[in-house]
Amino acid sequence: MAGDLPEYYFRIRENGAAVFKVDTENRQRRIEMDQIAVVNIKNGEIKPQGERKLSADDLREIEGWMAKRLALLAQRDIDDILRAVDYLNLTTQWVQSKATDEQLEEVTDSLLLAMHDLRSVLVRKKAERMLKSIPESER
Repeated sequence: MAGDLPEYYFRIRENGAAVFKVDTENRQRRIEMDQIAVVNIKNGEIKPQGERKLSADDLREIEGWMAKRLALLAQRDIDDILRAVDYLNLTTQWVQSKATDEQLEEVTDSLLLAMHDLRSVLVRKKAERMLKSIPESER
């Protein structure tokens, strides 16, 4: 089992991770984890733990993890939005086929305001993207 363990372990935190170096080469043959850094994924900051100096290998592993983590979080964001589209479709079906007048009374205003807000932002962002694609001389 010890041979299968990675050299680094990243304990996920809200804005990044605590980074540990995994050691299995000790007299007791125990797994030891020495915290070497704290990573803030939002601002890209890597803080060595205590008086430690991070090696080039440490930094390469941490930066590689950060790139993978950012890609994973971006993919999760898109997945969440696509799931929201599914929920909107399911909500439409529920409104059309199952909702009672009392249920509709409870949710209609909130849904309409949220959808209006979303539509306004989407239309504005779409217009901004379209304007960017038109050369300045043609505007």
